[in-house]
Amino acid sequence: MTLADLRRDYSLAGLAEKDLARDPFRQFEKWFQEAEAAKLPEPNAMLLATATREGRPSARTVLLKGLDGRGFVFFTNYESRKGRELELNPRATAVFPWIALERQVIIEGAMARVAREESETYFHSRPRASQLAAWGPPQSSIIPGRAQLEESFKAVERRYEGQEVPLPPHWGGWRLSPETVEFWQGRRSRLHDRLRYRRSNDGWTVERLAP
Repeated sequence: MTLADLRRDYSLAGLAEKDLARDPFRQFEKWFQEAEAAKLPEPNAMLLATATREGRPSARTVLLKGLDGRGFVFFTNYESRKGRELELNPRATAVFPWIALERQVIIEGAMARVAREESETYFHSRPRASQLAAWGPPQSSIIPGRAQLEESFKAVERRYEGQEVPLPPHWGGWRLSPETVEFWQGRRSRLHDRLRYRRSNDGWTVERLAP
């Protein structure tokens, strides 16, 4: 198989300005509901790109766990690579690649930690095993092997046996507050629809971008 064999045309839908919601949060909710209805696997999975203070980028997939008028929320270990990078360079880009629907959403903006109370609420809604795992070796740190990871988990199990697992001080949420949100819909002949909300003094301005 050559790369030419992977070429395809996009024809499922279009996106016109008249069909957009008044703000990107409502438009995102509409598309997200359609992704759920289409039974896409992990529709809340988003590619998160961060960078060091010097501009060296890194990317990984995280799960969206909250959305309101303030922004898009995910939870992680603050001592992870992404956590360290966000502390020094609190800006990020997130991409939702809903490929089966020939869609993607691209969000750019500033990052900030969510309130500790919000992290507490979400942490205690997680399965107990996930809570215990948050107390494991620092995320992104080098470990000698799988055995140490499993032994660390067992040690935490013993420590909190019969007790509520507390929220680790190094774990919590980040909120991406968007400055731009682009909705991309594939179209025939690569004449894709790209409509971008840009935050302005009056709220949101919608711009069409060339494909």
